[in-house]
Amino acid sequence: MSTKFTFAAATIAAAMVLAPLAAQGPDAKPKSADGPKAANGAWTPLFDGKSLAGWRGYKKADAAETRWKIENGMLTLPPNDGKDTRGARDIISIGTYDNFDLRWEWKAAPGANSGLKYFVLEDQPSAIGHEYQLIDDERHADAKIGPHRQTAALYDVFPAADRPIKPAGEWNTSEVRVHGAQVEHWLNGKKVLEYELNSPKLKEAIAKSKFKDIARFGTPQKGHVLLQDHGDQIWYRKVEIRTAAK
Repeated sequence: MSTKFTFAAATIAAAMVLAPLAAQGPDAKPKSADGPKAANGAWTPLFDGKSLAGWRGYKKADAAETRWKIENGMLTLPPNDGKDTRGARDIISIGTYDNFDLRWEWKAAPGANSGLKYFVLEDQPSAIGHEYQLIDDERHADAKIGPHRQTAALYDVFPAADRPIKPAGEWNTSEVRVHGAQVEHWLNGKKVLEYELNSPKLKEAIAKSKFKDIARFGTPQKGHVLLQDHGDQIWYRKVEIRTAAK
């Protein structure tokens, strides 16, 4: 084989290796830059934009008795119908999850109080789970109790910090990430809370909360996702999840 041919072949081979890297650009990020992903990296919609498929009432076979409606591709509750049915018409995902990324887009009506729960089991008269608080901090009385009951908090346990929150009536994006014992709450692209399941710090905070008598609260568990009917109007236009490899 001639020297010229060897050099040409080596040049072509090097170009084939370098071309894809150059196409990514100097600021390209690796595929894993946005955090752990499922085996196929796919997000699975929990809300299809058209129906309550994949959801049912708490301790119910389906969602027929709930107040949830689909309007213009959004999942919503109508304004309070005058009855105190808080908790009785929550909806839970049919699937259960223990290691996941969960994200959703939401907005609350002025003065509204609601929440999204995870780690929900059907072992109590009303649904108990870790609640990512969704509330009008400015107007609702519960938010005035303290930051541990304001938007993005682990409700009644830990407050969120430095929150880039948008006011009632405007869309926010929230996310919960559970990877092993580590749990994170995100709001509009920023991590605002992090805690560790079964940690002394979490146990101490739970002991001061309304969940102090729930033995399983704060421990790793596989549970449902829940959307709360607190009697107030709220909208979701996207709810999706991806399970993460342990």
